[in-house]
Amino acid sequence: MPIICPTVTVETVQEYLQQLNIASNLSKRVHIDFSDGTMSDRKLLGMKDINWSNPDLLVDIHLMSKKPDFTSIMTKTNKFNLVIVHAEVNLDIPKIAKLLKQSNIKLGLAVMENSDNNLVAAHIELIDHVLIFSGNLGYQGGSNADLSLLERVNYFKLIKPQLEIGWDGGINDKNIQKIIQSGVDVLNVGGFIQHSVNPQEAYAKLQLVLNQNK
Repeated sequence: MPIICPTVTVETVQEYLQQLNIASNLSKRVHIDFSDGTMSDRKLLGMKDINWSNPDLLVDIHLMSKKPDFTSIMTKTNKFNLVIVHAEVNLDIPKIAKLLKQSNIKLGLAVMENSDNNLVAAHIELIDHVLIFSGNLGYQGGSNADLSLLERVNYFKLIKPQLEIGWDGGINDKNIQKIIQSGVDVLNVGGFIQHSVNPQEAYAKLQLVLNQNK
């Protein structure tokens, strides 16, 4: 069954604690955005401040960076569930996959709206997850979900049926059903939850749709 994965997209420790508290109280899996300003015009909270106390919480991290710092990732006391890097960046994916696998961390590739699917397909046997991105990189809320990108779900699943597919950007109670029905496994939801007057109620609206589509 698909899972709603609340996102954390912040610049300060105070914001981080607020958003992580909301996210972790709603879901057993959360998604944290990291940006060093090399891919987005916005810098987000640094890796050293990304920590959590619940050992059962599954934490995914989206590295919006041309030069991800894997040393800081591998030496953290907290272990990530999934590390997502960008397909558009010239990285040594086989080396990264091997490094993460040694610590039982999954590897994902994010693909931007105008990027070629082949950037992912070239490494698909080495990765566990593809993040279909439809939003404003480094920002939370205000994005419109380009649902034409849902055709990518079938494309990637045909190549590797067991591949986990995530969606990031513009999910709300009006479009979540179509996104679910396309076969997306992980629904990364930012603004609809975090910027809501009542985050619990916003999450419940989305979860209701998931339950109705079991």
